[in-house]
Amino acid sequence: MKSSAVTTSYRISEDALDVRPITPAIGAEIHGVRLSGELPAKTVAAIRDALLRHRVVFFRGQGHLDDPEHQAFARLLGPLVPHPTVPSLAGTEAVLEIDAENARASRWHTDGTYVDALPQFSVLRGLVIPPVGGDTVWANTVAAYETLPPLLRGLADQLWALHSNVFDYAATRPNATARQVQLYETVFKSTVYETEHPVVQVHPLTGERTIILGSFVRRLLGVSSAESAHLFAMLQEHVTQLENTVRWRWSVGDVVIWDNRATQHKAIDDYGEERRIVRRVTIDGPISVGIDGRHGKRRNSDAQVAAAA
Repeated sequence: MKSSAVTTSYRISEDALDVRPITPAIGAEIHGVRLSGELPAKTVAAIRDALLRHRVVFFRGQGHLDDPEHQAFARLLGPLVPHPTVPSLAGTEAVLEIDAENARASRWHTDGTYVDALPQFSVLRGLVIPPVGGDTVWANTVAAYETLPPLLRGLADQLWALHSNVFDYAATRPNATARQVQLYETVFKSTVYETEHPVVQVHPLTGERTIILGSFVRRLLGVSSAESAHLFAMLQEHVTQLENTVRWRWSVGDVVIWDNRATQHKAIDDYGEERRIVRRVTIDGPISVGIDGRHGKRRNSDAQVAAAA
């Protein structure tokens, strides 16, 4: 699948979805759809096609969704997978509540890269939105790969990275509250993961090449610490350049779906003490695979990593 730029509205499939691209590189709004677990298969296929084409799609006015219906809709896209360490919301199979009082996902990342089979899609809905601020930004990691200069692309093709859910929380989030630090220590890293992934992966559904980096990367393998830091910074900056991103201003009841294997995202932490609560359901994906056919792999058992830490 080519990531050609699209700048005008268009209609796809027999269900005639109204798809309105937001930027040439990434993002589209879909109008005229009431999300539910009862959507016709053709409508779901059309949403999936738009998602794979635009990487992230946005739906306004979905305030009718509750947790069961959120899950029921997400299940139409594939099998659900709960967060590896954070418990699902009580009474649900795989609804993750992201409350800014507990944590703020304000660094660029691809969800779950510290496990070998990272999620394929994420479905996020807005419950409590600050009156100003709290936007989310996504970057297209397929376009990032395709726009690398050929020499750098050849280098990226050979790189592997170590991803982990363990990092220096205090250093990376100096403004974190005591509650947020405690939840990170006791919940988010309650099971320690370290996984090696190829930096350039083959997208499991489109066959495109995509750069998988983000804030869960601890280092690039096979180079010195200094070289790792420089290479990571160069590639990460290329992924997140403004021309490669889309920014969404949330309203209560919005639903956003993104292709986790083709994007990075971050929530902008600019809303002070205002409440911000969103809920996410993720769809399971296969183990990562590089362009040479090698798969990502869990590096150590939890006991080994904990002992090393």
